[in-house]
Amino acid sequence: MKISYKWLNQFITLSETPEEIANKLTYSGLEVEAVELYEPFKGGLGGLVVGKVLACDRIPETEKLHKTQVDIGNGVVLPIVCGAPNIKKGLTVVVATAGATLYPSDGGEPLKIKKGKIRGEVSEGMICAEDEIGLGGSHAGVIELSDEWAAGTAAAKVYKIESDHVFEIGLTPNRADAASHRGVARDLKALYKRPLKQEQHAPIANTLPIASVSVENREACPRYTGVVLKHVKVAASPEWLQFRLKSIGLNPINNVVDITNYILHGWGQPMHAFDFDQVSGGQVIVRNAKKGETLLTLDGVNRNLVETDLVICNASEPMCIAGVMGGAVSGVSEKTTSIFLESAYFHPTPVRKSSQKHAIKSDASFRFERGTDPNIPLEALQIAVQLLKEITGAEVASSVFDSAPAVVAPFNIKTTYAYISDYIGKEIPAETIRSILTDLEIQVTDNGNGAFTALVPPFKVDVTRPADLVEEVLRIYGYDNIPLASSLATNYLAQHPIKDRDKMQKKLSATLAGVGFSEIITNSLTTPSYATILGKQDTAVEIQNKLSEELGVMRQDLLFSGLEVLRYNINRKQQDLKVFEFGFVYKKGEAAGQFIEEHKLGLWTCGAAQADSWKHKPEETDFYAIKQALAIVLDKLNITKFELRPLQAVLPFKEGLELFIQNKSAGALGLVSPDILAQVDIKIPVYAAELNTALLLKAYDNLPLYQEVTKFPEVKRDLSLVIDKKITFDELKKIAAKVEKKLISDINVFDVFEGKQLGEDKKAYALSFTLVDKTQTLTDKVIEQTMERLIQAYEKELGAVIRK
Repeated sequence: MKISYKWLNQFITLSETPEEIANKLTYSGLEVEAVELYEPFKGGLGGLVVGKVLACDRIPETEKLHKTQVDIGNGVVLPIVCGAPNIKKGLTVVVATAGATLYPSDGGEPLKIKKGKIRGEVSEGMICAEDEIGLGGSHAGVIELSDEWAAGTAAAKVYKIESDHVFEIGLTPNRADAASHRGVARDLKALYKRPLKQEQHAPIANTLPIASVSVENREACPRYTGVVLKHVKVAASPEWLQFRLKSIGLNPINNVVDITNYILHGWGQPMHAFDFDQVSGGQVIVRNAKKGETLLTLDGVNRNLVETDLVICNASEPMCIAGVMGGAVSGVSEKTTSIFLESAYFHPTPVRKSSQKHAIKSDASFRFERGTDPNIPLEALQIAVQLLKEITGAEVASSVFDSAPAVVAPFNIKTTYAYISDYIGKEIPAETIRSILTDLEIQVTDNGNGAFTALVPPFKVDVTRPADLVEEVLRIYGYDNIPLASSLATNYLAQHPIKDRDKMQKKLSATLAGVGFSEIITNSLTTPSYATILGKQDTAVEIQNKLSEELGVMRQDLLFSGLEVLRYNINRKQQDLKVFEFGFVYKKGEAAGQFIEEHKLGLWTCGAAQADSWKHKPEETDFYAIKQALAIVLDKLNITKFELRPLQAVLPFKEGLELFIQNKSAGALGLVSPDILAQVDIKIPVYAAELNTALLLKAYDNLPLYQEVTKFPEVKRDLSLVIDKKITFDELKKIAAKVEKKLISDINVFDVFEGKQLGEDKKAYALSFTLVDKTQTLTDKVIEQTMERLIQAYEKELGAVIRK
């Protein structure tokens, strides 16, 4: 929703800057998403001033060029070269000074004025023609202004060029009361404790016959007002009205339609004008559509009406879908001389149904669907009639029809001052609460003992409960004025979105299945011998009524459950396997009778990493396959802060790594010990991992991560270095991050070489570095300096030898 700063000043006096107003509105719950400058002429004639030509002499050996001396005020005289045929001494002209940008009428490229030389003569500006500054199409000569304009006067003032600031407000569905300039002004009234400007509207004469209107469905149309006007002269709207509408992105149509749009966006009341000559029988009927009726709407679509549509009809056919869109036949055109002007309150439900059914989203339906003020239709009608009389020369031809002239009473809410303070979390004086509500036009009646009744005006459709009063008070009092007390710890605040282990498991299952893993489900009961193999027999949880010795204890890890599945498949000639399982493991606690249950994720791979084919040779799975699976799991959970350390306790792995998250052991991975594989009769290498899902869940960042794609190009640089075999790639990455955090976006190993020529304890790494600056294009100098710092760090900290 767009709100004009200058239009707001029509309802309330504002001395604050648009940026200050935007900040105030945002903190009160009307979020201003942007503040844009509106200029009816691009550039707003900035940098253009009135000039007086003091001297004008032809430049030798040229046909048209003249060197002039132009006074632009404040004692400044500019030398300007001009080729216009009408340039002469004594003219009052429009001058574009150096630095000004001109936007030509033909839509061509903007021209920035610079100081320079033309035919050897200094020129420090430009004397402008109409088309050069977007004010017309003439290029016959420079603009000649009246001599009454003083030198130095801004051209924008001469041409009465206004500019405005427009707020783009993200209006929430519950704030229908703020869907207009007067609605926003009401909030500013409370925020600044400043009165609204008094509005006086002349009543419409009631001595004439009342317009012929009947309302058949009063539930769908609780209030309907209308009046007939004659001698209407349809034409273009005056400049001030066009400016108002254009500033908020509306295209002026004609003075009658523009006035209805002006009322809608100014006061929040949708209106519609019918060409009264098209109102068959002179009757206006508000009813539901009949089966088989159709209507050609203003957007040129012939719509089949349904019986739930509320329509405005004449004596023979529908003219308008109530609160949604008017009909093309009864619409106002340049031939219109008399109109029936409608201002109504339609119930939100039928409007919403018709809007959805016919897929029409209009400014009117937007407001009616959310709820408008049932007390405003007559006021809006009075404002519109007054404007129509002034702008179109219209005359009132009937008295006003009003189906429900009685004022809709305020809505009563009973509560206490203590309730509001308790919900806000801060003791707010009763007088402050009363003052805020009164400023919001909510009357307060004290009931004694801290209780009161709030009389809520009908235009505040979202305020119906005590909790709504709390919100009204809080947004004006200021969210930033409520201290976050120590009692409001993180265990008090809700966690959004909630971390759910089942959802995490489902996400990881889908991810692992997508990279070729198969899920297995195994028995939690297992043989006691597995615990003995791992030296965990003392913590094994025995089953009291065991069915067999083979299933006599609860498993303490997932390892053997997965190995049994692998063995079963290997024995059936299926040895290229990648499987995973989520399951519980159990062990005795330190205290007597204490048992510990943990949830784990197990991963196993064996056989060929890739099936044999004409395109690829078979490759046996290795440690990097299980490490890659771990990387996929961590990446899917957005876990970036972790550490892999060499395993301290060897079993059940021959070699491997231990995963640490927040300095706590979260699992391990590696090559399963051949001795353990022999115990379960598996003769091929198996790589496995077992992870603690509780720690994964704790570190899981389930908020989606977004990053703007950089507008500047990436640069790749390679570096080959000889290092000790014991040095890991992780150490190389850490050093690079320490040397340059900002520019290095990725590091990759694309070759590893070991050979006698390097030495027994040496290896060669070929690294690829991706560098990017998100604020500017990298220069060769910066790139070379970065690579030189990396080389120096590797040489100093690792004793690396750089291979040229």
